Amino acid sequence: MARKVVITGLGATTPIGGDVPTMWKNSLQGVSGARTLEDDWVEKYQLPVTFAARVSVPAKDVLERFEAKRMDPSTQFGVIAAREAWKDSGLSDIDHDRFAVAFATGIGGVWTLLDAWDTLREKGPRRVLPMTVPMLMPNGVAATVSLDLGARAGAHTPVSACASGTEAVHQGLELIRSGKADIVMCGGAEAAIHPMPMAAFASMQALSRRNDDPEHASRPYAVDRDGFVMGEGAGALVLEAEEHAKARGARIYAELAGTSITADAFHITAPDPQGLGATRALKAAMFDGRIQPDDVVHVNAHATSTPVGDKPEYVALKAALGDRVNNVAVSATKSQTGHLLGASGAVEAVMAVLAVYHRQAPITINLENQDPEIPLDVVTSERSLPQGDIVALSNSFGFGGHNAVIAVRNV
Repeated sequence: MARKVVITGLGATTPIGGDVPTMWKNSLQGVSGARTLEDDWVEKYQLPVTFAARVSVPAKDVLERFEAKRMDPSTQFGVIAAREAWKDSGLSDIDHDRFAVAFATGIGGVWTLLDAWDTLREKGPRRVLPMTVPMLMPNGVAATVSLDLGARAGAHTPVSACASGTEAVHQGLELIRSGKADIVMCGGAEAAIHPMPMAAFASMQALSRRNDDPEHASRPYAVDRDGFVMGEGAGALVLEAEEHAKARGARIYAELAGTSITADAFHITAPDPQGLGATRALKAAMFDGRIQPDDVVHVNAHATSTPVGDKPEYVALKAALGDRVNNVAVSATKSQTGHLLGASGAVEAVMAVLAVYHRQAPITINLENQDPEIPLDVVTSERSLPQGDIVALSNSFGFGGHNAVIAVRNV
């Protein structure tokens, strides 16, 4: 029988909280992290979208200056979340050869890359910093977390657009089940609130244009949804083999019961309108965790608030859960946090774990006129989850046709 995997530590830095307790409290109260950007580059480049969801606590307020200057902002966020998760887990005296990292990103060190390019053009090659490559490389977050915590069983970097963070959790599960590690620090980090990505996402009509009302711009499932809000931050989870956690008397949040990864092979950006790849991912995660539709009481949905993205997820949930879908409490937390791209799956995994642990569902905000073609039971006010044995799913779908799903069960 495969080793059982449990979650013993959580960390996050997000637009609605610089740590997990603050984020969780705000997620239950329906707080929006979206704000008008005050950077001079918004006007300089005449960006069509002038708002985003920045982290609520700047990294410079958490990290020492000497260490922050050697990290891209995405790595800064990842290290902050990982350190919180590590402290939360209570781990200390461990076999570092049995400890791995799987930390994802969708874009990587975009700030470092583009700043270095500007420096090269304006000041010449001698002014390009020696640490530029380690700071911009996508595996910089995983590598830095591995160095910081002493994880020697491997430092892995899934890069699969907006499914990256969830794929990192999947990879962590597989590392423990295979016997290659007893502990895995999983997560995702992203820092792409930069004029170039903002312009690019706006150009492809992916971002909301509600410049006059940022806090109400992200509207998953609403008839008038018009795109996502760019977010930033990181989420982290400590996974452990159950026997390892129990041997040290660890506090266990939940069991990571099942995971899955599939691909649409349909289009580079658009989801399969029939949700076939997402359906296979949902069914595979449930099969992996020996989960029946009636076990599922909560879904933290991908739900980006794009006109073409929200409906296929409903189609997939309906196909995977059948009539049970009408009795599942669905939360679309990007309505609060914005879309953290490669970090979104990790942050939403943290929320799914907390939902099962506390038996409460986060709130979906800004849903005033629900799309009749997406008749989900969306959580828009305080909602408790049932007692007894329960399962929550967390979905992530990314450009390139990536689909990733995790299932967490109470313990």
